[in-house]
Amino acid sequence: MERVKPATGREMAGCLREAASQGKQILLEGHGSKMRAGGPVADADVCISTAALDQVLEYEPRDLTVSVSAGLPWVRLVDMLAKDGYMTPLDPPFSSEATVGGVIAANSSGPRRRMYGTARDLVIGMKFATLDGKVVTSGGMVVKNVAGLDMAKVMIGSLGTLAAIVSVNFKLIPRPGGTRTFLFEHDSAAEAIARRDRVLRSVLQPAAIDLLSPPVAAEARRNGWVLAIAAAGNAPVLERYAREFSGAEMLDAEPEREFWSFVEEYPARFLAAHPAGAVVRVSMTLAALGECLANMRGRAIARAGNGVCYSFLEEAARADQAYRLGRAVMEYGPVDRQGLSMWPEIDSGFPMMQKIKEMFDPKNLLNRGRLYGRL
Repeated sequence: MERVKPATGREMAGCLREAASQGKQILLEGHGSKMRAGGPVADADVCISTAALDQVLEYEPRDLTVSVSAGLPWVRLVDMLAKDGYMTPLDPPFSSEATVGGVIAANSSGPRRRMYGTARDLVIGMKFATLDGKVVTSGGMVVKNVAGLDMAKVMIGSLGTLAAIVSVNFKLIPRPGGTRTFLFEHDSAAEAIARRDRVLRSVLQPAAIDLLSPPVAAEARRNGWVLAIAAAGNAPVLERYAREFSGAEMLDAEPEREFWSFVEEYPARFLAAHPAGAVVRVSMTLAALGECLANMRGRAIARAGNGVCYSFLEEAARADQAYRLGRAVMEYGPVDRQGLSMWPEIDSGFPMMQKIKEMFDPKNLLNRGRLYGRL
């Protein structure tokens, strides 16, 4: 398979146009860190990579904005911002290998989505290259930008099935004065959910509320169902949390970073250890989460403040048991995913997704099959 790495947005657009004009099937990727995400891409004639698009294009800390090329390694962006006291708190898995474009195309997020949201909340602009050779600009470099149709939101989570992301503009979040994490061990999911409910009804606003099932907790050297609550703020805020959670195990500094690194990168480690395994994302109401976890066997991590639960299956063929628990999709699967149902129940918005695909890629050339086998 032919491989090309365009170094500019214009070159990217030109490569896409040339391949499309010849009717070639195109594999679009960054560093390839998430090739087990979504569906398997049909055999391609050419691989077009964003890896050479690795520049910081515009950085305005005082305006709380940054613009970077899609191939920039995610860790480089995080480290650069941290030095100036800022962050883009998406906490994606595979972060050590992922590119900015890959994180956004997969709509990856982690524990702090409760406070800061997902990519759709942090991306304020984007440039992307289309199959007809154009570089399209959507949004801009201001935090509040409501002019026109925001096509950048369409690209987020599209897994490269519509166009190639060339650059991304983020709004920046100031890093908090301090952080603490409080861990509670419970004998049952119901007890952990009851504590979560008390936290949600309180005046406290944690940055993250994650719930680890016993098998995952054991890997983190804890017992039972572990409710992890991350607090962020100044000293008085953290002291308030410490008083409210006086019976919890408290983590700070390096032990806190190690714990959340374990949680954030758990999908990557699990998949590396289980070639035939899968990660199924199940979405539900907050009220339904307790029952879902009680019926979920094995390893699971729930964003307990958001109603999103991840089930880690050693055999992808067993995904049906997770699909029955809520709106579900196989976010990651084995390398050979042929014949697997990855998105068993599409919603009412899918016909519109098909129309958008036809508008951007009428010949179905770009990352065919990548959107969970549906597009």
